[in-house]
Amino acid sequence: MSIVLARVDNRLIHGQVLEAWIPNTKANCIVVANDEIAHAGMRKMLMAAAVPRGIQVIIETIEDSTRFVLSPDNSSLRVMVLFASPDDALHAYCLGLHFPQLNLGNLHRPQGVQQLGCTITLDNADISSLTELESKGVDINLQCVPSDRLRGWRSMIKKKIKPS
Repeated sequence: MSIVLARVDNRLIHGQVLEAWIPNTKANCIVVANDEIAHAGMRKMLMAAAVPRGIQVIIETIEDSTRFVLSPDNSSLRVMVLFASPDDALHAYCLGLHFPQLNLGNLHRPQGVQQLGCTITLDNADISSLTELESKGVDINLQCVPSDRLRGWRSMIKKKIKPS
């Protein structure tokens, strides 16, 4: 398996992913690992339709997505895995989908959140999931598009969020 990018972005497939991250990573497969979207027929269909020809799209539950990426049949793919939340990323990691880095691209919460950069808001559950991933050796960073400066989440969190 070759995971070229593991990203938390609650918009999942959208312009930044298609126009910036696909060319940068040379991914030939996008895996959306999210239980809700996997069961949302119309949203799933519209999301898949936005992806250019030549890029394989898998939109499945976290468990099925993990199985797909880990399958020896897919070892030649350059996979970009998209998660809607840090909890989804942690769930996949605990199922065996081990990625060395996790990119925080866009995460917007409507209430009870704290701002971390211009495109990331985290709640306590997000911080807990990210902390657990970090304890497992995952390097977590913030970067909307490849041309943005890469920033470690810990350096940003210390500036913005006070411990509870």
